[in-house]
Formats: sequence, structure tokens, C-alpha cells
Amino acid sequence: MTLAKPIDVPTQATRLDAIEGRYDRWLLGAVLSLVVFGIVMVTSASLGLADVMGVGEFYFVQRHLFALALGGALAWVAMNLELKTVERYQGLALLACFVALLLVFIPGFGVRVNGAKRWLNFVVLNFQAVEAVKLLMIIWMASYLARRRDELAQSWVAILKPFLVVGGLVILLLAQPDFGSSALLMAITAGMVFLGGASLARFFTPVLIGGIGFVGIAVLEPYRLARITSFREPFEDPFGGGYQLVQALIAIGRGGFDGVGLGASVQKLQAFPEVHTDFIFSVLAEELGFLGVCAVLALYAVLLWRAFSVGLRCMALRRQFAGLVAFGVGLSIGIQATVSIGVNLGLLPTKGLTLPLISSGGSSVMMTCAMLGVLLRVSYELDRSERQVQRARGELRGIDEPGDTVLPAALVAAQAVAARAKPEPMTAARGSSRIETARIEPTLGGPR
Repeated sequence: MTLAKPIDVPTQATRLDAIEGRYDRWLLGAVLSLVVFGIVMVTSASLGLADVMGVGEFYFVQRHLFALALGGALAWVAMNLELKTVERYQGLALLACFVALLLVFIPGFGVRVNGAKRWLNFVVLNFQAVEAVKLLMIIWMASYLARRRDELAQSWVAILKPFLVVGGLVILLLAQPDFGSSALLMAITAGMVFLGGASLARFFTPVLIGGIGFVGIAVLEPYRLARITSFREPFEDPFGGGYQLVQALIAIGRGGFDGVGLGASVQKLQAFPEVHTDFIFSVLAEELGFLGVCAVLALYAVLLWRAFSVGLRCMALRRQFAGLVAFGVGLSIGIQATVSIGVNLGLLPTKGLTLPLISSGGSSVMMTCAMLGVLLRVSYELDRSERQVQRARGELRGIDEPGDTVLPAALVAAQAVAARAKPEPMTAARGSSRIETARIEPTLGGPR
């Protein structure tokens, strides 16, 4: 391959600092599609429950739309916030995790619902503290792993520290009690540490110890043991501990291939608990059938594919913090969706985890939107960096030279760094001045 003569920076049609990014369209499309699915299914699933409770028939969907509006505002803020600014406050993010989980135990701040103290009183709504903790913990974890990436393969301390920190959060969650969210936080931590480059030999030790500990906690607590027992044989106690799962399985069975029709679910009229939240997947399967289930699973697959694809491309460009944030958000949504669907299918014991973007919920919907806003921001900055790197490659090699080929991302990045470090050979002959850089604010839908 013949290298072209270096060209002048002033002759470029677009300056490097004027290049904007674009949000990942596949990711944005999957998110919006799941939101629409959620609105439709919350409306359908909650009608029977609203009638039993004596509230307006659209009471629950109105609350869901209100949470989506607040979540959309949080997502918009996240989509317009530079990741370097987010990373700068990673220490405060970790502190906020502990403060939020401690506030639920303070009278006046904490609210007890169904025997658990998990909610904070914000007057207009009760906010579940752990939903914010998920995002804040991912931000701190991504920053820590990016800073210690060279130590993860060699140091026990570097690997154990995130598990110990999250262990402190888990203790506070178990005191509420919230076993499902505790297990989710530990699973996200394990996944991020592994993807961050931890040594396998050292990685599996804390994971094995943590797994044994969670099994012990589940078995020793009577009501958790009862859930496991009813999960294994729900039809032995169809009107007691196995009631929810039995109703969910009957609903899924009635759905068949193409469903009984939107709004025609019979099981939702039985008003079994959490039909519009934890067990909304069973109503979806009954009304939309196997085809509807496949459509929803495909949308989650696209969302996770784009999340991990964005993360891998960030890592290739040595943007470790951004890449690990993308991994963390993907793990959080993927694990939660898997557990929620598994519970509805009788594959996992009952846990209080909603189906992201589809289940009704206040704080869970809001913070899921905020998470996805951060992920979209990662995709924006990645696209911007890749465009700038390609432009820098053009400055080094000539953008119209016949026979040019696209170089690997890592080599392209190295060339771009070299070009910025030694600009004199490119511009000294013509006496061009140094390029000023300026922050470009993104707009939804990319550059105009």
C-alpha cells in the first residue's frame, strides 16, 4: 500500500474538533420499541387489578406514563452530559450509594411497604433507593476498573476491593430486606470485573465464596426457603405459596402460538399479585402468544447486542471507562430481564425484579431510562471519536488516494495520536496555525 503525501489541515472540509457524533440508531430503536410494548402491556394487564382496587381503569398506566416522562428527562440529561464529567464525580457516586441505602432506615425518609423498608418518600412518589444505586455503582465500578486495569491480572487487592465495596451495599440491602437486588448487584460486579480484565484464577475465588454465601442466606431464611420450595413444585400448593407461579404458567400456556388477543387475557382478571409488574411477561405471553414473546426477546437481544458492541469498540479505542459503563448497563438490563422472564416461566425462584421498560413501576422505569441515556451518550462519544480518528487518518494518508484501505481501530488511533503530537511536518510549510478545540453539544438524531 502506497502512502499518500501528507495534506494540509486547512484544506480539510471539516475540522477534527467540529465533527459531531451520532446516537446508535439500532439501540435507540430497540429502546423506543420496548417502551411502546410496555405502555400497551401495562394498560392491558392493570385493568382487572384497577377494578378490584376500586381506582380508575387507567390509574396504573397514568402512573407508568408519569414515570416514563421523568425517566425521559433523566435520559435527556444523561445524553447531553460528557462522560469525562460523569467520571470526575465517581467518588461522589459511590458515597451516594451508601447514603441512599442508609436513608431508608431513617424515620421520615424511609417508607415501609409490604414489610420492607426499601423506599424513600419524595411526596409525589416513593422512590426505591436501590434503583439509583445500580447506575451509581456502575459508574464507580467502571472508573475503578479503568484506573486499575493493569493491576487486575496481577493483584488480589485490585480484584477483591470492588467485591468488598459492593458487599457493604449488599449488607444494607439485606437489612431492608432485598435479596433479589443484592444478587443482581453482585452479578453486575462479577461481570464487570471479568470484562475489565481480571485474572481468571483470582476472579473465581470471590465469585465462588459469594455464591456460597448467597445460597446460605437463601436457605437459612424461612420465607426465602418457602419460595424455593414452591418454585420447584408450584402445583402442590396452587392456592398458597405456588399461586403466583401457577397463574403465570396457566397464562403462558393459554397464549399458544399467536395469543388470545390483546386485552383478552383471563388470568389477569384473577388479580394475582404483581400482575402488572413482576408477572407482566405472563400476560404478554397469554395475549400475544409465542410470536409476541419472540418479538420482545428480539428487542432485548438487539439492545444487548448494541450495548456490548459499543463497549467492545470503546475498549478497542482505549476508552476503558466508556466501554465498561456500556458493559455495566448491558449486564444490568440483561440479567434483570433474564431473571424476570425466568421467574415467569418457572425456571427461577420468585424474585422482586421487574421486566425493564415493560413492567409498571416508578423508580425502576425512571432509572432504567437514565441508564439507557448514559449508554446512548457512550454510543454518541464513540461515534464522534471514530469519526475524528478517520479524519486524522485522512490527514496522515490523504483521503482521496486510490487503493487506500481501512486500518484496524487500534492502529488508526495510534496514527491519530502521532499526528496530533507532531503537527509541524503537516503544517509548517504553509505556516498554518494551531487548531483550537471546542466542545460540541449533541442533538438528538445526530448532526444536521
